[in-house]
Amino acid sequence: MIEEIFKAAISLFIIMSPFSSIPVFLAVTRNTRRKLKPASQAIGVASVTLFTFLFLGREIMNIFSISFFSLKIAGGVVLTILGIELILGTSFIKVEGEDYSPAISLIGTPLLTGPGVIVSTMIFTQEYGYIITIIAATISLTASWLILLCSEYIDRVVGDFWRETVSRVTGFLLVAVAVEFIVSGIRLTLT
Repeated sequence: MIEEIFKAAISLFIIMSPFSSIPVFLAVTRNTRRKLKPASQAIGVASVTLFTFLFLGREIMNIFSISFFSLKIAGGVVLTILGIELILGTSFIKVEGEDYSPAISLIGTPLLTGPGVIVSTMIFTQEYGYIITIIAATISLTASWLILLCSEYIDRVVGDFWRETVSRVTGFLLVAVAVEFIVSGIRLTLT
């Protein structure tokens, strides 16, 4: 059980990629001295999104007649795109203007709980069950909250070069997780 929790928590944390959220978070909170409220808002919205799909994901899949195998393959494709974005340091989704609250900006661009986290949560629920996925999600969300809370300090200490390096490595790991989803989905479809 510990191994499954660790694997799911690390995977969700990598997909959330809170370190790559630091520049956007700092940009939208630059006029705010205290980061507790915006970090808590961002994680609050992320939590609601994540846990909604954790508990209602199967029902949503049933409504649209989506098989678990199709979900794994589609999730792998989405994660591959997100990983490539991190590796290349680009974004295929553009946000116009900066009149967003931190929570809406972080969720809307999707930096924390985008399609990758939603799909991964549903897959982990199917593979590991609810308890392990809830624990893994809580660990990942808590770690992300701490990173956002300490974003100014991390940005000062780490700097642009190392933050970008971590973002690229995270992107590579994300693509590896995505390939595993796709291969697993295809293997399950063929058996």
